Amino acid sequence: MGTPWDAGSAVARARATVSAGRTEEAAHALSNAIQAHPQDRAARRELALLLVASDRWAEGLPLLRDEMRTGADGLAWAPEVLHAALEHSDFPLAEGFASLFAQLRWGDSSDPAGRSATPLSVPKLQHDIDQMHYLQRMGVLGADYSQVIDAYQAARDRLAAKGPDAREPLDSDANQPLADTYNRLLHVRNTPRVARALSRRWDPVAVEEQYLTNAPGMVYVDDFLTEEALDELYRFCLESTVWFGNRYAHGRLGALMQDGFICPLLMQIAEELRDALPRLIGDRYPLRQMWGFKCGPQVPADVTTHADFAAVNVNFWVTPDGANTDEHSGGLVVHDVDAPLSWGFDTYNGRQDLIQPFLRRRRARSMTIPYRQNRAVIFNSDLFHASDAVSFRPGYENLRINVTMLYGDREEEAHHLHLSGPETAGLRPAWRSAAFARTRTRR
Repeated sequence: MGTPWDAGSAVARARATVSAGRTEEAAHALSNAIQAHPQDRAARRELALLLVASDRWAEGLPLLRDEMRTGADGLAWAPEVLHAALEHSDFPLAEGFASLFAQLRWGDSSDPAGRSATPLSVPKLQHDIDQMHYLQRMGVLGADYSQVIDAYQAARDRLAAKGPDAREPLDSDANQPLADTYNRLLHVRNTPRVARALSRRWDPVAVEEQYLTNAPGMVYVDDFLTEEALDELYRFCLESTVWFGNRYAHGRLGALMQDGFICPLLMQIAEELRDALPRLIGDRYPLRQMWGFKCGPQVPADVTTHADFAAVNVNFWVTPDGANTDEHSGGLVVHDVDAPLSWGFDTYNGRQDLIQPFLRRRRARSMTIPYRQNRAVIFNSDLFHASDAVSFRPGYENLRINVTMLYGDREEEAHHLHLSGPETAGLRPAWRSAAFARTRTRR
């Protein structure tokens, strides 16, 4: 009998071979390992990711689809791979992985059973109806989608009769007409890099100085992006069918980078920010996550108070100012109190019953930054913050769109030491997820 198979040895040898610059040799060795030991899922994942990283998507995608369908954990391992690319500031690789995972989960050959985890809701259906109408006007979707839109409208009307907050699973019999299109990457706009993403109309040195020398750490800038970058990004948000997250109150929709909110221009903005703010972000704080949110036309104030898991938050708005009916509102409210390090993600990100009393005990003061298109708010991400009241005009193109980029980790925030005092002293930081904890322990 031969020696027992070590599932990690083929992967270790392949990584060493790649490090030596012999990528093709590593791919060949992993292929041989999989043929000899088909049960070696680690080797299959490694080969698939190696092929994708080498732009051999046609070979890597089938392997990853097999892994997703046969592995008990599906794509649960995917964030770890994405985090590793971001940890090393390999923006092209991170973009490739995020796009890949989005295709696997939401693409043409995605499993409707996996997509059914996101239920139907009235705001989500209305958004998708309006977006499909918009894409028809733009010539992206053909006239044949009119029947699809009719099916969405019927589902919306049926669901609305149950109440504005009603939800239904996609896999119910009544929703079968939506099974092929709901929560699908029907279209992702091609949005490449531009000559320059960040505008020269603001001074990065002055921004850093204001942030670093004034606690608790908050600054905002206007004319954040170049006109070309702003226009391209706004069109990406309007056209791309990536708005899958509908678990949020008041009809807000979210899109994460690994779910399709990713394009070369977004990664260019993230990269230019790192380089433009070397003392504030630089190499100290890798990009950890990126997302977009759509909301409107109406959202009440102070319903989304939370903190995020990062050290630095860069939040900016892209919808034209003409959509906003109140120039003094629609933006962001930032409190001068940070989340206790002992609080876990579910607490500091959503427990209003704990957050609001905590802010009152700390006698928190708030700073309100009104909405402006192309305005960015850069702040200590661990500070409690919330969207201000939103009152935007009706219409799909008037939805309020914000983009958020998160850098670094909240427990490693070094610019302004934690403000919450004794409630965090001597307590171990609570990681936001087990997967991310595993990634960090290997650093």
